[in-house]
Amino acid sequence: MKEIRCDVAIIGGGLGGCAAAWAALRMGQQVVMSEEFAWIGGQMTSQAVPPDEHPWIEHCGCTASYRQLRNNIRDIYRRSYPLTHEARLHPRLNPGNGFVSAICHEPRVSLQALEEILRPYESGGQLTILRGCVPTSARVEGDRVRSVSLGELEVSADYFIDATELGDLLPLAGVEYVTGAESQAETGEPHAPAQAQSQNMQAISWCFVLDYQAGRNNTIAKPANYDYWRNLTPALQPAWGGPLLSWQATHPITLEPVVRTFDPVHPKPERGPMDLWTFRRIADQRNFVEGAYQSDIVLVNWPQIDYLDGNPMECSAQEKARCLEGARQLSLSMLYWMQTEGPRPDGGQGWPGLRLRGDITGTSDGLAMAPYIRESRRIRGLVTVLEQHVGLEARCAASGLSAQEVRAERFIDSVGVGAYRIDLHPSTGGDNYIDVSSLPFQIPLGALIPQRVTNLLAGGKNLATTHITNGCYRLHPVEWNVGEAAGWLAGFCRQNATTPHQVWEKGRHLQDFQRLLVAQGVELEWPELAPL
Repeated sequence: MKEIRCDVAIIGGGLGGCAAAWAALRMGQQVVMSEEFAWIGGQMTSQAVPPDEHPWIEHCGCTASYRQLRNNIRDIYRRSYPLTHEARLHPRLNPGNGFVSAICHEPRVSLQALEEILRPYESGGQLTILRGCVPTSARVEGDRVRSVSLGELEVSADYFIDATELGDLLPLAGVEYVTGAESQAETGEPHAPAQAQSQNMQAISWCFVLDYQAGRNNTIAKPANYDYWRNLTPALQPAWGGPLLSWQATHPITLEPVVRTFDPVHPKPERGPMDLWTFRRIADQRNFVEGAYQSDIVLVNWPQIDYLDGNPMECSAQEKARCLEGARQLSLSMLYWMQTEGPRPDGGQGWPGLRLRGDITGTSDGLAMAPYIRESRRIRGLVTVLEQHVGLEARCAASGLSAQEVRAERFIDSVGVGAYRIDLHPSTGGDNYIDVSSLPFQIPLGALIPQRVTNLLAGGKNLATTHITNGCYRLHPVEWNVGEAAGWLAGFCRQNATTPHQVWEKGRHLQDFQRLLVAQGVELEWPELAPL
């Protein structure tokens, strides 16, 4: 077995992993980062999900490095893409004019932006990226992780950051963690179930990218499990209200049935969550010179492809493979239904001109390179973020303050900020959406530090939230902030001969670490803002 020694080992090269690497590198650390897939960047690249962001993202509410990443993405479009003069000069260029973000864009551009940031460190020998690698075991002595095996490679380091999509390093290293939904008795959260449900997790989705070719027949072969998905009405509480493969879906907030619109021929001029063509559009052809794009390009990450028949975590390899293939079959079935049966505004059925764009996702089959993972294993941390800390109704009930007066819990150990509704997609335990208002929140350092293990940090969605609060801590800017804070912390601890637990004890080390974060453009507090 080949051995590699470094200062900081980052297992998982998603958004959190990339942010952790960049921070540790700027602290002068020798870094090894592993990644399962060919593309680094996780949900923004291999999972093909344009960033879900809060409404203040253009002027506050993220780290300086995340803002630089966004600026780099826009710069790539301006220097490399055939934008119209108006689009090129727009200071807040949104390539897709999608609803979910002010910067909906193609996943390859995210990849290019991330690689441009990290490549100089690779060339200089300070960073090693191991692609196509997953952790298989860990060597642990007492409360310290000594090394992690990645197939035929063994990586030893002073600090390890678990930035895998599912928190895969936690069970290998014997780190205490939680999966699924905690009980209300444990957390006191208003929306927690009465009994703990360790297998009740948000659905995964296998996203894909489409454009439209008028007059062409791009219909794929009928998927093997199409009839199953075509006839399925999800068994959820409250009821879903209709077939999964349809334009009808539950409204995530009201839980009332709604019919969404979809029309690739005459796209609606307005954007919004009820129009599926503009919802996650990643290329609006109006932004590009005439003839450059024959169609808009749209990312499909819709309720209809939420896979509810299992999850790929805490199960055998065979069950994981069954789950992932099931998610792929559901996505292909949704596409086939749209091509052959989907009701059109003109009264007809199907758009055979819809075309998979595997060239944009980097795959031969047209689907994303990796499944979109919403919920991970979560460490049992020194601090656990509860609904009572960030949920609007729960904060009002606990404090007696009005919605206009109340703010999220102020964590003295804040290492960043985020904002998003508590937005849980339908789950494998039969829950429909749980989507409730939240307050702009802080990220406590204690949620990144396991209770016992001294040199492993959470670097993504595996921080110490609950099943409920994962719903607002799982999005792109927060995952980046979590990973970045972990990277700075690992470097800080090595330089100051201290440990994460000692930093967290709210003394001189914590103040020094927070000063470091602020100097590096990490926002620790929010201004006065309205709840989401």
